[in-house]
Amino acid sequence: MRAASAGVNSPSVDLPSQARLLLDLQRVNKIAQRLSGCLEIETIARIVTDGLVHQFGCAFARIWVVEPEATMLRLVASSGLYTHTNGSFARVPMGAYKVGKIAQNRVPFLSNRLAEETWVKDRDWAIANNIQGFAGYPLMTGDRVIGVLATFSHSPMAAEFLEVLQVLCMTATIALDAALQVNTQLTGHKTSLTARPTLSDQLATLLTTTTMALVGTEMPLPDSMSYLFLRLSELLDEFHCDYARLVYGATDVTLEAIVALPTQASAQTGPVASQPQEMLARWRSRCQQLRFVAICLGGSLQTQPGPQQQMVQVILKAPYSSGSGDSVSIQCRAALVQTALTCLAYRAGLTVCDASEPEAVVITDSETVARAADRVLWVRVNASSPLPAQATTTIDWTIDADQLRQVVHQLHTGQPVETAATPDAPRPSEREREIMALLAQGLRDRDIASQLYISESTVKFHINNSLAKLQAKNRYQAVYQAAVHGWI
Repeated sequence: MRAASAGVNSPSVDLPSQARLLLDLQRVNKIAQRLSGCLEIETIARIVTDGLVHQFGCAFARIWVVEPEATMLRLVASSGLYTHTNGSFARVPMGAYKVGKIAQNRVPFLSNRLAEETWVKDRDWAIANNIQGFAGYPLMTGDRVIGVLATFSHSPMAAEFLEVLQVLCMTATIALDAALQVNTQLTGHKTSLTARPTLSDQLATLLTTTTMALVGTEMPLPDSMSYLFLRLSELLDEFHCDYARLVYGATDVTLEAIVALPTQASAQTGPVASQPQEMLARWRSRCQQLRFVAICLGGSLQTQPGPQQQMVQVILKAPYSSGSGDSVSIQCRAALVQTALTCLAYRAGLTVCDASEPEAVVITDSETVARAADRVLWVRVNASSPLPAQATTTIDWTIDADQLRQVVHQLHTGQPVETAATPDAPRPSEREREIMALLAQGLRDRDIASQLYISESTVKFHINNSLAKLQAKNRYQAVYQAAVHGWI
């Protein structure tokens, strides 16, 4: 199962894991794009479960939602091996089986020995269908559980797959919660509905360790934006936020906060020396996840250390609208290029849509995709590659958000577009090309040296040369730039 390739998004993890995580997050992004504007509970849930089966190769996936009385969970979508929703697990009592326990305890769970788990109702079924992996995740908004996602696989899943599920569940929860609220109004489960609380009210409820200040007049935000601020506030409160201020500006809203984190010195002393280290690791991991979501939505999340590294300033900034400009469909062959351009499109305020949108400008580096499109913005990842006849104009890796927005708008309105000259690409030696290709496959220096019959110091020498030519700060950036320039 491809989900097993998910990696940990943290600085301590080697390059291959980071690259695999980017690929998995891009798959999550494809699923999330299909949820936009949908308010049907079953449809939203089916899009997510279908995505887990088709994008990640899961054997089957299911979603339950909590019923209004909060005593039962109702199965609303099932994809893969089973597509019916009226079987023995159509309704699960809260706290029963693993699904009910995940809803009750709000703790994600992953196991790669499903048949050996004592809570499994039918072990023979798991063995007969070769089901090894199980991962379950609670769908939560604030402190409220609205459902559970569960997925099964034929092969073991990586423990880090729970982090990928967390990002997917963030988007799924937003869509499902909005649909549940609409359904509540239509079915009359509640006789009266109170006005939706403002973002500042919700943040003030979550930030129990400090008093939040509000500056400016509150403006409505997309659900995805509000959810991002709520998740960051939960993290800030967990680490005892000392200061928080919500600022509504002319074009965007900003949450500024100050948090006291364990210092490296405290992490090395005391009877529980491992606890500060674990806290720091958890803080960095959660911040990286939220930073990725913020970038994809056109915003930013910055963390800046204060004096003596004892305090950290956190600044989350997001525009009032996400993707309200001209529409684009990004269809690139390399996952890293696809992810980078998707983030850039959101920063440019463009509306990112799927391949079926006929009015969208297609941004691609694939000749097959270009042949089927009317308006093509060609991504020149290799300076020596020819420009296909279908391409309306071309961009390269030097383009910024403002330039991309201008070019796409010109294509939408039929204005002539000048093609920018592409700078000379760095030229690798054959040995540098070989080493970067092996590095992208996940090999370590000693493995590369063994395969090429050279010393490990020679490998490091060529990698350092490649870093200089590609103007990369680390190996991760070097592999990305090598892909962009056509080295690998």
